[in-house]
Amino acid sequence: MVTKLGNYITGEWVTGEGDGQLLTDAVTGAPVAAATSKGIDFDAVLRYARTTGNPALRKMSFHERGNMLKALALHLREHLDKFYQVSYHTGATRADSWIDIEGGIGNLFANASLRRKLPNTFFCIDGDSHMLGKANSFMATHLLVPKEGVAVHINAYNFPVWGMLEKIAVNLLAGMPAVVKPATVTSYLTEVVVREIIASGILPEGALQLICGSAGDLLDHVGSQDVVTFTGSADTGLKLRSHPRILSESVPFNMEADSLNCIVLGDNVNPGTQDWDIFIKEVRKEMTVKTGQKCTAIRRIFVPENKMEDVWKAISTSLAQTAIGNPRNEKVRMGSLAGNGQRQEVLNQVQKLLKETELIYGNTDQVELIDVDSNNGAFISPLLLLNDQPFKKRAAHEVEAFGPVSTIMPYKNRDEVVELSKMGKGSLCSSIVTSDEKEAAQYVLGAATHHGRILVLNTTCARESTGHGSPLPLLVHGGPGRAGGGEEMGGLRGVKHYMQRVALQASPAMVRAVTQVHQPHAPGINPGKHPFQKKFGELQIGDQLITEKRLITADDIDRFADISGDHFYAHLRDTDFSGTMFEQQVAHGYFIMSAAAGLFVDSYEKILYY
Repeated sequence: MVTKLGNYITGEWVTGEGDGQLLTDAVTGAPVAAATSKGIDFDAVLRYARTTGNPALRKMSFHERGNMLKALALHLREHLDKFYQVSYHTGATRADSWIDIEGGIGNLFANASLRRKLPNTFFCIDGDSHMLGKANSFMATHLLVPKEGVAVHINAYNFPVWGMLEKIAVNLLAGMPAVVKPATVTSYLTEVVVREIIASGILPEGALQLICGSAGDLLDHVGSQDVVTFTGSADTGLKLRSHPRILSESVPFNMEADSLNCIVLGDNVNPGTQDWDIFIKEVRKEMTVKTGQKCTAIRRIFVPENKMEDVWKAISTSLAQTAIGNPRNEKVRMGSLAGNGQRQEVLNQVQKLLKETELIYGNTDQVELIDVDSNNGAFISPLLLLNDQPFKKRAAHEVEAFGPVSTIMPYKNRDEVVELSKMGKGSLCSSIVTSDEKEAAQYVLGAATHHGRILVLNTTCARESTGHGSPLPLLVHGGPGRAGGGEEMGGLRGVKHYMQRVALQASPAMVRAVTQVHQPHAPGINPGKHPFQKKFGELQIGDQLITEKRLITADDIDRFADISGDHFYAHLRDTDFSGTMFEQQVAHGYFIMSAAAGLFVDSYEKILYY
């Protein structure tokens, strides 16, 4: 009997009604589990997140939430082997799973570190403050507070762990709970990770809920304080974004869609050079890692027209050296697609592309495999297509085969390749391999409007480069147009998506009281005694110490000039200041700061140590 996956909702694990959808091993075709969410009250799920998870997280400061993420990351690392064993069922190799599993955990660590850039409160100031009155009695600033709703994450099948962890890391740090709805076909891997998260007891109750199976009427119950994110196809994203409830409640909707990402070979890169080898390696890697099932994978390859044959032959040779088969076999470098449904969808899209392109490497009907029966798994050969007229034949700029499929196309000059890159109508990322700084600048500045991220790759940075297809926690991940128009991760930028920005107008003293940050022109507070004589907990924001005065003399300035070695003409008393911006000798700025620090320090006899 096939085990049904659990749904973690309203504080308990429950199984849905009925038999559910059968989920199979992508390599062998054997049953793995069944998933169903039938019978779940989705309205109750969201209410539980808002009334239980949200208040618990809002009571925590950024520092507490960040430490919570760090503790969770450390806990999950103790169970890596369990996750890897389950991940093999998805058709992923060990290297593929590393990206998904440890990459996802890395997101927890990275977001946990952001606590150092945030105050030890549950809210924060956003940007600069502004004085609005001539008498300095009226000012304004912006605050960010956690929304009172829930983050609903509808994720894709290609990264069942990373897709969840990279999103919840951000909303949890911001102070919002999450409901995660992974793609059903690989949800068994998401479920095993969530079971470990819940078992750890690290997250407050209601901070995370999991739905394995259909989303049902989940979106019918979202509200204006909620945030919905989606990762997947542009067509599905459009349907979700147009949901009546999303529109009527003005629910923030962040979409990260599959896109026709591209790579460019610089016009000065020639066969036999290191940059050439880097280019070929990057194309092969992006076509075969995760069997091409990455939203950032290279779909379009742009090459100077006089190097087309050399490039496609080199790529073909590299692809031919890629061992395909059972991902548990250590010799295998490319596994299977996530399922036979995905395989058929890829082949359908390839047929559309072949109406305008030529297949120059691979076979749509068969593939040589290692240690596996080709009749059972969702295997496919890497497919390299050729489009010899990229401005006229547009399918390669419009149709995406979400697998190990890419199309190579020629360009005549630098302006032309910028235009070709834009014909994908918006992508998550683009790369150019070149050591020519002028060429790199022209491409980046010309193509930037149509890509969410651009990598300039060459021998200087290749060793440390994270590569074309690697979104990073501290960089924005998203893109315009076809890529969904959304933006996630990006360090503090991502945290702000789950917080409400409010403009605060008041007197400087009142702004200080609300923000717990001292504001210019707010009256100082007489501390009654020197700050050094107080315990840390006794200090108040706005405490002010009025020190004795000190007269700065020309002799003082001369001595400081000799000590520091800074004999800039403005600091010398004997300078003729005629025709300069100065009228007389000027004290060093850092001398004034040093003198002020000396005035602040209390005498050793009076200091009390705690």
